[in-house]
Amino acid sequence: MIEQSTSHTLLNTKKHFEILDGLRGVAAIAVVIYHFMEIAILDYSKNFIAHGYLAVDFFFCLSGFVIAYAYDSRAKDIGLKQFFKLRLIRLHPLVIIGSILGLLTFLFDPFSNLYAVYGFGKTALIFLSSVFLIPYPVVEERFFNFFNLNAPSWSLFWEYIANILYIVVLYKIGKKYLWILVSIAAAIIIYVAINSTNLSGGWGGASFWDGGARVFYSFLAGMLVYRSNWIIKNKLGFLGISILLLIAFLIPYSNESNWITEPIIVLIYFPLLVALGAGASLSPSIKKLCQLSGEISYPLYMTHYPFVWIFLTYVMTIKPDMNILVWIIPISVVVLIAIAYLVMVMLDIPIRKYLKEKWLKTNP
Repeated sequence: MIEQSTSHTLLNTKKHFEILDGLRGVAAIAVVIYHFMEIAILDYSKNFIAHGYLAVDFFFCLSGFVIAYAYDSRAKDIGLKQFFKLRLIRLHPLVIIGSILGLLTFLFDPFSNLYAVYGFGKTALIFLSSVFLIPYPVVEERFFNFFNLNAPSWSLFWEYIANILYIVVLYKIGKKYLWILVSIAAAIIIYVAINSTNLSGGWGGASFWDGGARVFYSFLAGMLVYRSNWIIKNKLGFLGISILLLIAFLIPYSNESNWITEPIIVLIYFPLLVALGAGASLSPSIKKLCQLSGEISYPLYMTHYPFVWIFLTYVMTIKPDMNILVWIIPISVVVLIAIAYLVMVMLDIPIRKYLKEKWLKTNP
């Protein structure tokens, strides 16, 4: 996500790293598949994509890199107010859209009736907490997720925190102090992995601060990759680096070794992939594919989970055989990608365009 400049070029967009865009889409699809599979197969050791939750750490690392690239040279000139406008325009329409979809599936889930349990008052609070990204883990039937209507919003909560810290202090610090912060954050990640046995926390329950640890390290690591100019020229291309990214999600899950393998992936492997993605050469024939993959990644991430809630209640109520689920899951993933595309084209892009014209228009 590369943001707009202020001054007369306010509405123009800085150049994208197309392969990083494409990788964001690959990670988003991996997250969707993972969310279906963790419901279909409760034993993570038998789930082929059980490490799909690490895609969030990759998103955070990408975000740190891209935010530093987009704003390091102009954060001082933009200022707090303009920066917040830019981030709200980029991120919050889909937070609201995802909340509305979450409310609709909460009210009209054919396999459950949660509204009868929580009533109008609590349902209204659940919706408002989702819209304003205020953690409110009250729905027991949804495992006390911090955001009961749209579970992935927990990472957007921390994304906003990281963005606030960036514009207030992080863009000002030199590389020496950034290294110190990255080292501290790495130590915290290792502690979390040992204490929790993995790095899947942040979404609910007692793991709130695990989410903070995950964004703290990965966002800073992404910034460090950019500021250190760790852009590794290579000819792996989009396909090659996509395969390397998928390997991280497909590594076998083990309660005995997750506390070792996951920190290695998050601390070293993902920053390396960002450096490789930023330096890889892109075939012109797949440039549009990478652009579309990047464009649809955030809409897909923020719109898929309300339908996953329905899948959960379907599985709990109907208890379908795996022979049925092997058809339902891939078809659902394709349908959700199509829904995300429609949301992007019909809602997200027009809303952001309108807000840019109203909020960011400057006098000549």
